[in-house]
Amino acid sequence: MNTIAANKTSKMLLATEEEIFAKLVDANHPFRALDAIINFTELVRPLAALYSDLGTAGIAVEKGFKALLIQFWENYSDRDMEKCLRENIAVRWFCDFNLLEDTPDHSYFGKLRKRIGPDKLAEIFKTINEAMEEKGLFGNIFTFIDASSIITKTALWEERDRAIKDGEETLNNAVVSHYAADKDAKWGAKSKTNIWFGYKRHEAVDMRYGLIKDVMVTPANVLDFKTVKNLCPKQGMVFMDKLFDCQETYFWLKANHCAAAVIRKNNNPAKNKDQDRWRSAIRMPFEGTFSKQNKRAKYRGQLKVAFQCFAEAIVYNLKKAIKLLPMEIAAA
Repeated sequence: MNTIAANKTSKMLLATEEEIFAKLVDANHPFRALDAIINFTELVRPLAALYSDLGTAGIAVEKGFKALLIQFWENYSDRDMEKCLRENIAVRWFCDFNLLEDTPDHSYFGKLRKRIGPDKLAEIFKTINEAMEEKGLFGNIFTFIDASSIITKTALWEERDRAIKDGEETLNNAVVSHYAADKDAKWGAKSKTNIWFGYKRHEAVDMRYGLIKDVMVTPANVLDFKTVKNLCPKQGMVFMDKLFDCQETYFWLKANHCAAAVIRKNNNPAKNKDQDRWRSAIRMPFEGTFSKQNKRAKYRGQLKVAFQCFAEAIVYNLKKAIKLLPMEIAAA
């Protein structure tokens, strides 16, 4: 009788918990729309291979991935995410933690990011984009390729002093990896006054709704046009700025059967100012995709920064998707 009573009590508590979540998490909450857009069970299935069946069962990978998604969604630190999971009802619901279930501490998130890695996250990014393409959010006709800076550290005066003490003339890209904490970061420059230390985030943006199609991270000293080979789509017209106006860019555009919409340099004999003004006007609404993204590196090392950029691209696309898709279409 005690067992039967306990089972009945358990079912009552479960029903009560579902009612609590239904009451406290608004029907129009963004996390409900997000849950409707993506089948997270299928999405993270490949990540199950990263875990062993032996030993004590840990936190389900689907819960962990959803928590990482919210971390980048809200730009939380690991400790902020620990607190959020413990206190935020909507986040508990989205991440599939019940009301009384223990949630992970801050150390869990770094371990999970390392376990997933940028390559696996890039595959998830691609899978999410394929799902949104099926819902008509990608046009695959016009693409905008550009780069933005990611700053690792704003000042390296101590590192410069150590370099000079060791006999170096200056702290340039040839020697900076010997002194900076981030060994992969380099100096980059957009102009004589726009100089930073860190990385570049290179992205291909679909110009139907401004969703990110592809992402690549390089040290800051890598020239923008060197990434066209990796980011160039397989069709359509590709818009780029003057830094891409070179033979290598046009080679890869032609190889991928794409039309060039590159703004010509002033010394290019083929420059047409009217045509360039049109190209600038067409791409202008999508420049915000680059300006609105995080300009600071959260981690050290190119692989970890690549993970950050893929995670932020996933979040950026999903935030736009839940605004563009009515709930009934998202759930279809």
